[in-house]
Amino acid sequence: MGLVRLRIRELAAEKGWTLKEVAERSGVNYSTVASYTRREAMAMTDFTAIQKLARAFDIPIEDLVEVLEE
Repeated sequence: MGLVRLRIRELAAEKGWTLKEVAERSGVNYSTVASYTRREAMAMTDFTAIQKLARAFDIPIEDLVEVLEE
């Protein structure tokens, strides 16, 4: 199983958004967004949340997810 990291902090900074704004714009619970930003690597995530986050940033999923280890 591979490890990934979500680039939420970097993308939010580029847009000038807080994590709370990311949560509001994406429809993903704030605690989930905050949890994803605190983790350096994850083996499992909620794909629906990833889709919503990518839509909020108006980017493809591939630009949100950084593969750390396959």
